[in-house]
Amino acid sequence: MARHREPGTPPRPLVALAGLGLAAVTGLAIWFLPAQATPDWSAPPSHAARASAAPSPSPAPSAAEPVPSGFVAFVDTARTPRLDLAQALRRTGVRWFTLGRLMAGPGGCEPTWAGGLAPGRTPFAGRVAGLRAAGGQAGLLFGGPDGREAAAACADQAALTSAYREVIGAYGAPFVEFEVRDSADLPAVRRRATAVAALQREGDLLVTYTVPLGPEGLAPADLEMLRQTTAKGARLTTVNLLTAIEPQAAGEGRMRRVASSLKAAHRQVAEVFQVDSAAAWRRMALTSVLAGPDDLSALDARKLRVFAERAGMAWRSARGVPPSAQVARVLWGGGT
Repeated sequence: MARHREPGTPPRPLVALAGLGLAAVTGLAIWFLPAQATPDWSAPPSHAARASAAPSPSPAPSAAEPVPSGFVAFVDTARTPRLDLAQALRRTGVRWFTLGRLMAGPGGCEPTWAGGLAPGRTPFAGRVAGLRAAGGQAGLLFGGPDGREAAAACADQAALTSAYREVIGAYGAPFVEFEVRDSADLPAVRRRATAVAALQREGDLLVTYTVPLGPEGLAPADLEMLRQTTAKGARLTTVNLLTAIEPQAAGEGRMRRVASSLKAAHRQVAEVFQVDSAAAWRRMALTSVLAGPDDLSALDARKLRVFAERAGMAWRSARGVPPSAQVARVLWGGGT
């Protein structure tokens, strides 16, 4: 990428959607990044099905298989504590939400929402039930740029596992995401993986690890973290790639560079998990990170979305600065 950005920056209220009649969901960070479209770099993998010209909203979650798909909206609970999730679903058609960010509290072993609130001290626990009644689903996000994730702060393995179990159970979360910023801290990596493996032995739990995407794909430390995590018995459903989008001023080639980075990551994911090409794409998710509202044009957004759909990537999301209203619609699938 031409310029460095801090990936995973907590999003502000999605004011851009207000212009589309979505004022009631202002504050919902709904930006996801799809990929691919022009012939020079968007040729889909041979196994992938052709994407439709007008993608439909995310499919309704199934109680039997609550696997995120389509567009997954990140909700910063510290910034949008009053957001009505069910109303957001009805107004946007977006059905999948990730609530964050859960960081280590003062004691290290008790996760708190960014901003210091205990997990039960936000209204979201009650609103998740309303979202599910409306046909949606919500998971939880641990970690990110706002402090230390519990695995890095809590050296007590039993306490860490119990802490994860408690907060996941409080929200009935069928999927969780760890935005990992400590991949070089192998003790933390192993504690997190051991806890995840223990929770997955107790019941179904889909787990995503989120890491930055670089020009050459994943960084060596992140690749080693994935290997260590798998070796501990944890099952990772997806590797979510935080992709910093170059500004339009960077000129031609921006989307080709994104595609090249994704293809490099695809080869790495296939090797780490020992899966074939199609399965590797299904294990990857894509989250665009915008530093400015004009980083993506509507055409750029469509290229990204179509690439992800044709490749068969698991899901899409976005974080950072809200895009324009038109681009937002394209990203979450409500426009061409």
